[in-house]
Amino acid sequence: YQDKEEVVLWMNTVGPYHNRQETYKYFSLPFCVGSKKSISHYHETLGEALQGVELEFSGLDIKFKDDVMQTTYCEIDLDKGRRDAFVYAIKNHYWYQMYIDDLPIWGIVGEADENGEDYYLWTYKKLEIGYNGNRIVDVNLTSEGKVKLVPNTKIQMSYSVKWKKSDVKFEDRFDKYLDPSFFQHRIHWFSIFNSFMMVIFLVGLVSMILMRTLRKDYARYSKEEEMDDMDRDLGDEYGWKQVHGDVFRPSSHPLIFSSLIGSGCQIFAVSLIVIVVAMIEDLYTERGSMLSTAIFVYAATSPVNGYFGGSLYARQGGRRWIKQMFIGAFLIPAMVCGTAFFINFIAIYYHASRAIPFGTMVAVCCICFFVILPLNLVGTILGRNLSGQPNFPCRVNAVPRPIPEKKWFMEPAVIVCLGGILPFGSIFIEMYFIFTSFWAYKIYYVYGFMMLVLVILCIVTVCVTIVCTYFLLNAEDYRWQWTSFLSAASTAIYVYTYSFYYYFFKTKMYGLFQTSFYFGYMAVFSTALGIMCG
Repeated sequence: YQDKEEVVLWMNTVGPYHNRQETYKYFSLPFCVGSKKSISHYHETLGEALQGVELEFSGLDIKFKDDVMQTTYCEIDLDKGRRDAFVYAIKNHYWYQMYIDDLPIWGIVGEADENGEDYYLWTYKKLEIGYNGNRIVDVNLTSEGKVKLVPNTKIQMSYSVKWKKSDVKFEDRFDKYLDPSFFQHRIHWFSIFNSFMMVIFLVGLVSMILMRTLRKDYARYSKEEEMDDMDRDLGDEYGWKQVHGDVFRPSSHPLIFSSLIGSGCQIFAVSLIVIVVAMIEDLYTERGSMLSTAIFVYAATSPVNGYFGGSLYARQGGRRWIKQMFIGAFLIPAMVCGTAFFINFIAIYYHASRAIPFGTMVAVCCICFFVILPLNLVGTILGRNLSGQPNFPCRVNAVPRPIPEKKWFMEPAVIVCLGGILPFGSIFIEMYFIFTSFWAYKIYYVYGFMMLVLVILCIVTVCVTIVCTYFLLNAEDYRWQWTSFLSAASTAIYVYTYSFYYYFFKTKMYGLFQTSFYFGYMAVFSTALGIMCG
């Protein structure tokens, strides 16, 4: 900024403290606007539109390094309807958010006295702005001027601005919003260490199973090779060698199966890239930039989806590859957009700022049809041509072999249910931190932790599914594809169950809008996590 240049105070949203996502336009409450009308243009990004950022000009006249003494900027004519609106807002602990130069400022609307009969409105906004050179590096708001709400009176709203020199560097101006004591708590480090120990234990277990048990199996099978034919027919062969003629049989419902695998590879690629970008660039400093980045990366990684899904479908002998490509391309977008569409109806009913504008919906649909689909097609064609030929080491028998009776704990359903426990155990502390930064007012910035947890989750999931598949094949059941996918994907069920616990014991959310928002998007998050693990 140059000296005396205009500094814009944007009013963002107002809403109940306990429901972070339930926000309304600031001027939906009967606040009055300052006298200054003209304003340089403000441009909104896709991520902001989806997250319900509704910046409106406050009308306060603020100039760079120009102190303002306490000045009345407008007055509210308090009739009964307006008083009721303010009383409702104060009862529900409404607070509002403003921005100066992209720095967020929070203030509370008012407060009630102890017995809850009289309600007071804060009328005086006292701004202290710190500058370093020609940049704004720090903003503080003090709310003063408590005025009792009495019907049919006039309430004067005032503000003052004080500029002070600050030593904070422009790059570090967001540090005061971060909460190291919460995110870098001993528990956080301990949980990472704990998961790491579990990884070492699991890798040891898997290598032991594969080394010792397979060596025994090989010894047993090679001994049987040496018998003559008569003995072998009478001998009691058992174990995984029996299913060699069926193990490469295509899975049931190969179309859905390969679409899920393709989508999972894509979600994994997106998670990896977004976490790396967030570690390098501080994405949390800009409104909506995390979401915009995720959407862009998701669209750009579509060939990954096509490649893995298409090649798997071709290897399983699938014929309807165009249908598979469409399902693979639109599986995740349809799930996310379907949930958003449903919640949007509630948001429109509530007149919340989270209601997604029609233009933004069109933009997202265009991304799906004109970016994701063509890139998916490219990936599918590459996948079919480069690795679409089945190259299995043994032939598939013409007649499927009957599956023998097995103990109840070897049934695929049981294996699937038990498979998700260990991956969930390795991530659930991190889930707590991620949930808190999304549903409460913390800014998540420890992406190094998130990267470690992602790596740990991958290793644990791989080990668990190897063990599950080994047990299943040893019980002479060759239906391993879905079992290996679902035994990892069942992590999603545990995460979703944990989100119920989190809702009832860790948050104070209430109301239809916030509850449906919470459980709707938690379902999307859990499903995506499950598909990725699978």
